[in-house]
Amino acid sequence: MDNPTFFLVLPFLLTFIYVFTISGRRNPHLPPGPRPFPIIGNLLKLGNKPHRSLAALAKCYGPLMSLKLGSRTTIVVSSPDMAKEFFNKHDQAFSSRSLPETARIMDHHKYSIAWLPAGDEWRKLRRMTKECLFSVQCLDNSEQLRKKKIQELVDHVSGCCTNEKAINVGAIAFTTILNILSNLLFSKDLSEYDSIPSHEFKNVIWGVMEIGGKPNLVDFFPILKPLDPQGLASQGNVYAMKLFAIFDAIIDKRLQTRAISSSYDDDSSTQNDVLDLLLNINFKDESEYSINDMKHLFTDLFIAGTDTVSTTLEWAMTELIRNPKKLEIARLELNKCMQKNGRFVTVQEHDISRLPYLHAIIKETLRLHPPAPFLIPHQAIHDVEVGGFVVPKDAQILCNVWAIGRDPKVWSKPEAFMPERFLEVEIDYWGQDFELISFGTGRRICPGLNIAHRMLHTILGSLIHNFDWKLEGNTKAQDLDMEEKFGLTLPRNVPLMAIPVKL
Repeated sequence: MDNPTFFLVLPFLLTFIYVFTISGRRNPHLPPGPRPFPIIGNLLKLGNKPHRSLAALAKCYGPLMSLKLGSRTTIVVSSPDMAKEFFNKHDQAFSSRSLPETARIMDHHKYSIAWLPAGDEWRKLRRMTKECLFSVQCLDNSEQLRKKKIQELVDHVSGCCTNEKAINVGAIAFTTILNILSNLLFSKDLSEYDSIPSHEFKNVIWGVMEIGGKPNLVDFFPILKPLDPQGLASQGNVYAMKLFAIFDAIIDKRLQTRAISSSYDDDSSTQNDVLDLLLNINFKDESEYSINDMKHLFTDLFIAGTDTVSTTLEWAMTELIRNPKKLEIARLELNKCMQKNGRFVTVQEHDISRLPYLHAIIKETLRLHPPAPFLIPHQAIHDVEVGGFVVPKDAQILCNVWAIGRDPKVWSKPEAFMPERFLEVEIDYWGQDFELISFGTGRRICPGLNIAHRMLHTILGSLIHNFDWKLEGNTKAQDLDMEEKFGLTLPRNVPLMAIPVKL
């Protein structure tokens, strides 16, 4: 629908919506919150950075707050104690998902480990991803693959040192992580650092994430779904079809190779990657796991696994460039732990446990810059009493981990980048310490946490162990733009462009 037509029919739509939504009265059993306007509820309170807006509102209404976002009742959790109440004590009751309309594109919500309710199908997918991807044994077996891809990153950065040209830190991290995942899944690279033609897959992933991160009127007013007023569903369909076409081509080629190999009783073509493992399951029982199931799983893995880790790495590098003394402490720790022998080397995964300050840097970065500021929205399966209030069935649950990470009641000097704080307290991000649940907690904790943990440390450690970093021209580190953009993740508002210098 074009804009003039949309604005002509909007008043009539809003009048119609009003009959089915709110009249501005609050349910006295709900947690406290700002009084909603008719029809739109509290939508105007969100602004363009809802994580900040809702953190400010929580200071007025408390760590358990209710909002009306259009027709949707939303409960906002903003403290570690309240997060524990929701996702530990009442984990099962809040284990469902609040579905955005974009998750329904190509019926993705029916197959997605991220969006399925926590039932039998979801448990089957969790078990499968663990057995094929994320168990300790699987990760140990694929360690050499990650080492190879990180070495390629180090070699690329080394080559960039000669001309002293600034590089996009987030972009090269994204390419590295993308190729780690694509080799784990398909035994092939899907992107290159300097090849424009190879950016197709990367651009599709970014497109899907951009669509998913935009506020969608249909999520607040489901009656608008047939109109798709912002065109997000149609745009999302275009990206999803491109993504599935890429997966189809990869799967078809593998099936052809396996068929030829089978006719000659030749097993040399077997890659022993995730695609082969899933195809083996498919051949045994297609009803157990179909080709369509695979494509939706691959979509989840690339969407969830690339931008979240690369965004965290970019923020970590930004904070270290702004805090050179802390960068030097980390580098001294790395030098003590590792021997370079005059060549550029990658940090090994078995080194992580011997690098407490590097680990503290990762945790401090996740505290200040959580990759998913509200995690993935939960939904109440039934009415639940929490803290003397009622969280109604089907209410959307947002856990503002950004607000928790900057709460002065929880953290001293919460706005300061101080990795040292984690050397003094035993707080980690494995889902048991509710002050730092950047990867979620409970039964819906991120299934890829183990591989993210390994990639964050080895990539960041390799970048600061082998290179110093400076900014272009006369730009001072303290003048860096530290604003973030709100979306599925919280990337920097302005990409970090930095010049690597050989050490």
